[in-house]
Amino acid sequence: MLIRRAELEAILAGRIDLAFRRWDRPRLRAGTQMRTAIGLVEVTAVDEVAITAIGEAEARRAGAGSRDELLGRLARHSERRVFRIGLRFAGADPHIALREQSDLTDAEHARLVDRLDRLDRASRHGAWTRATLRRHRPPPRDPRGRARARAGPRDARVQARRAQAEGARTDRIARYGLPTIAAGSRPARAVVDPPAPGHPPRRSQAPVRRRPSAELAIPIRYISG
Repeated sequence: MLIRRAELEAILAGRIDLAFRRWDRPRLRAGTQMRTAIGLVEVTAVDEVAITAIGEAEARRAGAGSRDELLGRLARHSERRVFRIGLRFAGADPHIALREQSDLTDAEHARLVDRLDRLDRASRHGAWTRATLRRHRPPPRDPRGRARARAGPRDARVQARRAQAEGARTDRIARYGLPTIAAGSRPARAVVDPPAPGHPPRRSQAPVRRRPSAELAIPIRYISG
């Protein structure tokens, strides 16, 4: 159930305690608590009502300026039924406090690891929980303690081009039958041997200015034909 920010603020202030929606079936149950921008909003009741039974007072309790304004909002999807939903502010979101709690006891840490392991074992596609957590960890902070800005569209395009070039190098290494690098290690940089004396280097054979370390360098010799 989507609730606009202005309506959420009114629920927090106690000015709104009703909402009307057109649904084909009840989509909420009494007692449901929804996480919103202001905290938890609890559903106190869900009742199907006739649209003609909605009065002026109920329309104002739903945040409408008048009954006619509310009926205008409900004009769309007239084939669906009208439901009246009771709402109330149920307090701050407890997930915020949990998110700030980084110091875990040994027992809490063990329970968390056990839950992640059970999710991995139940998956038909293999372990996934650790990779998901690494993907959603917060961005690093600069020395002044501020979070670094996430990559914008231009940075994303640059990263995509770099990934494409890296993929082309990997395909070339595999095509020449050279050994691959173990998963998790630093990607190797292909080093192309310089051309024979008297022959200008082609773009694909331009010598690399800086060679990587010996254990990561993979020589690739040009194969004609």
